[in-house]
Amino acid sequence: MARDPEKAARRSALRARRLGLVASRDVAADGPRLADHVLGLLDGLGLGAGSVVTSYVALPGEPPTAPLNAALAARGIRVLAPITLPDFDLDWRDAVVGEDGDGDGESQPLGPDAVALADVVLAPGLAVDPSGTRMGQGGGCYDRALPRRRPGTPVVVLLHPGELLDPHEPALPRQAHDQPVDAVVTADGVVDLGLSRWRSTPPVAG
Repeated sequence: MARDPEKAARRSALRARRLGLVASRDVAADGPRLADHVLGLLDGLGLGAGSVVTSYVALPGEPPTAPLNAALAARGIRVLAPITLPDFDLDWRDAVVGEDGDGDGESQPLGPDAVALADVVLAPGLAVDPSGTRMGQGGGCYDRALPRRRPGTPVVVLLHPGELLDPHEPALPRQAHDQPVDAVVTADGVVDLGLSRWRSTPPVAG
């Protein structure tokens, strides 16, 4: 995907913003809170043991996903983790979750189309705006992968509190290939962006 100078400048600003947010938070305490909110969201959707969710192992600075991944596995939810391919597309594997919630990377690739198994896609990001535009790290991995999910499968972005942009902030740049998202979960709660009919319950503001 072609480099967009506007996106590059905004992404740089959002990375700096994230550094400040992380420095001001107890990120270790955020992990269990994030897990609780995601589990509550899945409960509201009627998803439990036997359901399939994509997740990922958070990189330094990202909202911590280890407690979430461990909690999902403990509930009998199948967790698919991404494998970044050389062309920045995504393959998927079954996450093998240890006590710390991290996958050991030993399971076999399932193929790029395995995202269609997911009942909910949990995705990383740097920010989301109220229109559902997500800003990622710039590789375009999820923009390639998300069109393969089943129609109607919700996309939920995990962020730090403060990374869901306020309506008065400039909207994030969106190109034709950018995939809109349905909700944001932070350590403070769930925000349903109200852009689809994927939920049967009212929005929950965090």
